[in-house]
Amino acid sequence: MKLKLILKWTGATILLALILSFFAGFVGYWRSTNECDRKTALVNPMKAIVYCEYGSPDVLKFDDVEKPVPSDGQVLIKVRAASLNALDAYMIRDAWLNRLIFGLRKPRDTRLGRDVAGVVEAVGRNVTQFKPGDEVFGICRGSLAEYAVTSERALAMKPANVPFELAASLPLAGLTALQGLREGKIQPGEKVLINGATGGVGTFAVQIAKSLGAEVTAVCSTRNVDLVRSIGADHVIDYTKEDFTKSDQRYDVIFDNVANHSFAERHRVLNPKGICVLAGMGGAGVKGGEAIRRIVGNLFIARGLSSFTNQRFAQYMTKMSKQDLIMLGDLIQAGKLRPVIERTYKLSDAADALRYLDQGHARGKIVIAVE
Repeated sequence: MKLKLILKWTGATILLALILSFFAGFVGYWRSTNECDRKTALVNPMKAIVYCEYGSPDVLKFDDVEKPVPSDGQVLIKVRAASLNALDAYMIRDAWLNRLIFGLRKPRDTRLGRDVAGVVEAVGRNVTQFKPGDEVFGICRGSLAEYAVTSERALAMKPANVPFELAASLPLAGLTALQGLREGKIQPGEKVLINGATGGVGTFAVQIAKSLGAEVTAVCSTRNVDLVRSIGADHVIDYTKEDFTKSDQRYDVIFDNVANHSFAERHRVLNPKGICVLAGMGGAGVKGGEAIRRIVGNLFIARGLSSFTNQRFAQYMTKMSKQDLIMLGDLIQAGKLRPVIERTYKLSDAADALRYLDQGHARGKIVIAVE
């Protein structure tokens, strides 16, 4: 009798919790707003790219917004250049996962852009590493704007001989490539394969692997063969003609920026103690359900099954690191890293730039120049 009573009360509690959760989610959905709904008179206007709704690049607007003011630990940057990443294309899409992360009914943060290069305009009172007039680059929310603010720990000094456009192409893609290759524990002379070698992350990965002394094989399409050779690839596999997982070649490290092969296929071409670094899922061109499938494959299938072999499938998250930003700056200044920039757009044309990136065929980086 007591057991039935307990089960009855437990069931009622669960049902009540579900009803309350649904109600809270429903209220939260309809009450969610963003700055587009709170239009007020602008005191210090500037131009920026904003998106008030989810959707295609058509939702992007080149609009007047309030110029940001740095808090105690922040730096105000007069933006000279920014660059696009696959993240920017993903963030604006109308997908359930986006709504859970970025805002249920509307995006909470309406600004776009993460990579930045520019000149310090002002600093907060607790900032010690930068002063007005310094030329910097790094990671910054809302960098597709005339001005943007970010933490001083997310910035590094721009090398003096490096143009703003090149510096702006480095941060997120460069950090992703550098930190991923570090997961691979590359030693000089090792054979490294870069799957997806011609996007922003891939072009940096080829060059950084070479700087570490690796023998690099790049996987790309026919039209990009000459490109990857020009940035240092020792060998090139044209995936339209050959599947690298069916060759007799074995690799010490696979930097997998695409995740378009099964665990068994990648397992076959890894050396017995090789490492496959799960770096991405194919860039901005990969859509909806396919992107989720590749994420699940990376997180659970390949990584789980690797526990049964001496091979390792390494998962990682790109982290902001000032030291790594400085290292990227040193590599580009030393001539060991040359950003590949396919197209440069004006800030007012950012929607066209994202539209092109979203097609999935961009080579290297797409840069936004801010007048």
